[in-house]
Amino acid sequence: MSVNDPDLAKPAPSGQAAAAPRRDLSQPLPPGSRIGILGSGQLGRMAALAAARLGYRCHAYGPEANAPANQVCDAATVAAYDDVEALKRFAAAVDVVTFEFENIPLATVEVLEALVPLRPGTRVLSICQHRLREKDFCRSVSVPTADYRPARDAEELVEAFAAIGRPCILKSAELGYDGKGQVRIHPDSDLDEAWAAMRGHAAAAVGIVEAVVEFRMEISVIVARGSDGAMRTYVPVENRHRNHILDETIVPANLSQDLSDKAEAIARHLAQEMGLVGLLAVEMFVTHDGKVLVNEMAPRPHNSGHWSLDACVTSQFEQFIRAVAGLPLGATERLCDAVMKNLLGDEVDDWRKILSDPGSKLHLYGKASARPGRKMGHVTRLIRR
Repeated sequence: MSVNDPDLAKPAPSGQAAAAPRRDLSQPLPPGSRIGILGSGQLGRMAALAAARLGYRCHAYGPEANAPANQVCDAATVAAYDDVEALKRFAAAVDVVTFEFENIPLATVEVLEALVPLRPGTRVLSICQHRLREKDFCRSVSVPTADYRPARDAEELVEAFAAIGRPCILKSAELGYDGKGQVRIHPDSDLDEAWAAMRGHAAAAVGIVEAVVEFRMEISVIVARGSDGAMRTYVPVENRHRNHILDETIVPANLSQDLSDKAEAIARHLAQEMGLVGLLAVEMFVTHDGKVLVNEMAPRPHNSGHWSLDACVTSQFEQFIRAVAGLPLGATERLCDAVMKNLLGDEVDDWRKILSDPGSKLHLYGKASARPGRKMGHVTRLIRR
């Protein structure tokens, strides 16, 4: 373990984290409080910058040194997610904990939740980090999704394909993002090869087989829910992908008012039923016949909400911090239309050209090396209405 905070570097008596009174979050966190962020990527970085503007300090926790969030946080712990002693020290140093991505072991958050308030809680994380639990939850609260079946082993996989039909998609239930752990099944596909390919991404993975949705548009809605139950939603946006990675977000999505209202209502309903305190991004398909189907959820800031940094009264990152800290939620009205473009791999080398356009807002994440498909930054082009 390594830390960049001298107070945390001092060993506690008998090797244990010093006991600290559990923070009472019945009242908002006062300025000067410290927010712990599990994960140290670009989402944590932008959340920490938003927190600093509200007078908070942030402490990032993750296994990577010199990560994007570590560069801007007041403190950082570099340790494995299963390092219980490091987690205890981290909990003792912060007033509340949140997370900036959902692929965190549940055991990690269970250790922390016993020591310090966690927003959102373990239940929300458990639902959203597992595609099968996620779909089952949606079904339990009457939210429509694509047809699906579990595939916990090769035998159940055959049953799932028989029920869903082909073409369909086999996905790892865990640890999947940006198209990882997904195999499209065609009429002539070999099921053994598909199963091996899916398990190659996550060796202990449970699978889920989903029907292919012929959609008109992929959209997302971000909803914030405060500790008092108040909710605010951001306008639905259209997401366009390239090689399974988000390429562009168009703000707002070209939807009728009825469909826009339906998508926002679904997001609010899911946040309410989960008991969320924090931020939830809900990715959905809009079909040609006007259905809105939930695809995935993320209980933290989302790539498709980056436009809000420059084109909204309250950015998704400030809203995230407001919810986690127990503050009143901010207004979500957009100031202008926008197009957000991810900078993947060596696209980041165009930073000079981007900055020459006065209508573009550049955000770089501080990553040391560019790899194909790696999110190095984003640019938002503002469109005056």
